[in-house]
Amino acid sequence: MVLTHSAGSDCRSPLLIALADALTQAGITVLRCDLPFRQQRPHGPPYRQDAAADRKGLRRALRALSERGLVPLFLAGHSYGGRQASMLAAEDSELAAGVLLLSYPLHPPHKPAELRTGHFPSLRTPALFVHGDRDGFGSLSEMEAALKLIPAAQRLVPVPAAGHDLGFGRKKQPELAPRLVQEFCTFFGLTGN
Repeated sequence: MVLTHSAGSDCRSPLLIALADALTQAGITVLRCDLPFRQQRPHGPPYRQDAAADRKGLRRALRALSERGLVPLFLAGHSYGGRQASMLAAEDSELAAGVLLLSYPLHPPHKPAELRTGHFPSLRTPALFVHGDRDGFGSLSEMEAALKLIPAAQRLVPVPAAGHDLGFGRKKQPELAPRLVQEFCTFFGLTGN
């Protein structure tokens, strides 16, 4: 699995570390990586012109895992990283067996009319969405409505009392990562160790 970060963090985020550790304990190989924009700039948001290069970086990471015989391949990401993963999967449905999208940034905060779903009708890769019920980038009801645009199998896993950081900002949710691994394995029909 290729696991990427949000625009505001890097691959050392507590959420991604906890999830990668839990996935690894379940026997799933994880490559935690920074997108090219983060490799070039340690701070600040991605720019619109970064998106194509970031997807190209994800494609390279998938190829590196594939060359090592690590299949099936999955893409996963938090916020912007998940958005780029879903866009890449929509561009080429053969690249990954599925996508795990943590806190998908459905729209900018307080701008629900600016939906980031243009690629959803082209997403033919199964997608598991994990979303906090206090996420300013989209409510659970907005997410449920958006997922109806996706022709592939998809599922929404709500996280109670969590915002965009899925509860990994101020306090940790130690039970969340194992729960997400269980949801991931069940949705994609995998068995862990």
